[in-house]
Amino acid sequence: MTPPPTLSVNGRRTSPNWAIRQRDLISLMDRAALPFTEHATRADGTLIQRSSWTSMDGTDNGYEAFLSFPLAYLLGGAEHLHELARKEWDAITWQYGNYGTVDREFVAGFDWFHHSESYTYIYYLGLADPEHYIDRNRALRYARMYTGDDPLAPNWDAEQRLIRGPLNGSRGPRHPTTKADWDYHRPILSGYLAPYEDIEAPGVDKTDPLFRLDWTDDETYDRILTQINERMTRCDVPLNMSAASLVTNAFLYTGEEHYRQWVLDYLQAWVERRDANDGIVPDNIGPNGQIGELMGGKWWGGYYGWRWPHGARNIIEPAFVAGSCAALMTGDMSHLDLCRSQLDLLWAQRKEVDGVTMVPARHGDTGWFDYRRPDPLYYIHLYYLTQSEQDLARLNEIFPDRDGFSDMPPGFGRGKAGIFSPKPWLAFIEGRDPTYPERIIEATADTVNRSLDSLEADDSDPEERHCYHFVGLNPVLPEGLVQMAMGTPAAIYNGGLLQVHVFYFDPVRRRPGLPEHVAALVDEVSHEHARVTLINTDPVAAHPVLLQSGAFGEHEFTEATVEDGDDGATQIQGKHLRIDLGPGAQIRLRLGLRRFAHTPTYTMPTFD
Repeated sequence: MTPPPTLSVNGRRTSPNWAIRQRDLISLMDRAALPFTEHATRADGTLIQRSSWTSMDGTDNGYEAFLSFPLAYLLGGAEHLHELARKEWDAITWQYGNYGTVDREFVAGFDWFHHSESYTYIYYLGLADPEHYIDRNRALRYARMYTGDDPLAPNWDAEQRLIRGPLNGSRGPRHPTTKADWDYHRPILSGYLAPYEDIEAPGVDKTDPLFRLDWTDDETYDRILTQINERMTRCDVPLNMSAASLVTNAFLYTGEEHYRQWVLDYLQAWVERRDANDGIVPDNIGPNGQIGELMGGKWWGGYYGWRWPHGARNIIEPAFVAGSCAALMTGDMSHLDLCRSQLDLLWAQRKEVDGVTMVPARHGDTGWFDYRRPDPLYYIHLYYLTQSEQDLARLNEIFPDRDGFSDMPPGFGRGKAGIFSPKPWLAFIEGRDPTYPERIIEATADTVNRSLDSLEADDSDPEERHCYHFVGLNPVLPEGLVQMAMGTPAAIYNGGLLQVHVFYFDPVRRRPGLPEHVAALVDEVSHEHARVTLINTDPVAAHPVLLQSGAFGEHEFTEATVEDGDDGATQIQGKHLRIDLGPGAQIRLRLGLRRFAHTPTYTMPTFD
């Protein structure tokens, strides 16, 4: 294979503060991973927590405790992060298999809100080492559980193009559910609005569409469970579209067409359901493929649907995840139209509340309700992925001033598993906030330090630890650094794939991630280019870095121009570009791109 073009840069320069601190933070997370792992796990990798587990909920949180490890490795973290990530995946899978919630190395039966939180882990592992035979084998086995090729997991109805229930997994659709399935979270569920509007319970004010039910009351609990099993657990729901990333994961290993076609067919089924329902994605499809079949004809009221428990988010997010997978595999951005259409639907229902424009988060028997400010998250991800004028216009209409986008208030970045809002990143990429690199580094350092403080203070009884106990103690929190180094809002936490403009490899260690001592900052992205600064913070030794156009090699570099240089543009026409950074050297490059020019794959470049 022809080696990639190479640019060499020499001459020591003083490294900017952001570069030094970026490398320091990567090093800090490398070291912090060790006391966290020692505190959270036994020698065999199993989590030090309660000895029995009966609820269907919670398995995802076990995986989420270490989900950030492979992402930090992909950024350029130490090799032990990769090793620990693999050990913990195996150990937690074994542990929850003994609990009974995992069967054949996959969750036996739960919803894709939770599946998608945990299985992002294996997508990062695929990027970390696509030659790992066990991972590849698992990817294909997992996908077959949803494509109809695994008789032990009859989740897929090919005739109706539906997944046969909102609770699904290695044992197929989970219905009916039992009291034990829900028991662990009864107090938490009492804080959510009621799953049904026609349920009878003492002391309930049904004039409030956000009325709640006391799940801890046994009589009420029996009534809720009966209705859930009658109405919800045999329906296909929009949330199931997040399974598209699991099937895409198999495609990225193999390139086999039937995986891509399954994603396209299932997404198309939901497009047709939307079109048959006056432009609104219905949230429940019965066993015979009919909208509202078990819901008395209502298109709303399904499990994780327009009403319960979170509302519109669980329609829009899965539509984005499935659409982004389809777009990745085909290069066709129209696959995101399903997501766009539902955002536009909500925007059309907007109203002014105390001078603030709000959109509904839910729909029930009384119509649209629970009005809130629009969430910029999906608008940002749409625009980033497509880089289209259409999606920029949508973003500009709804958030014309980007008021507050640069803000990083106290607690920024302390969300679940270190999720960093992409709003400040967008403000930086648009040239609105040049202080972003320093501030995202400061916010990252703050979250790492607070996690370490919490870790040191944790003297809880293992038998009393809740399912998400370790998620809040993990000090390996790379997402903010991923945003700044790769020019991306990062992956959608619930099942999204990591789509980026620029991805890095270390050609000396022959692995993904920034080489040791090398820092990176992407400060511009567009449909046709990205601008990246690379800093070798080591004034003693040279460190080469290999750039790839896209995390999956889906893009193509067309040219590279050294800014502040006088050599003009270097023509490339390929997925890769090698930069030989001399001791203490720096380079700022404008990289021309042809996006989605190649079939995406986990396959790593050759380094010879």
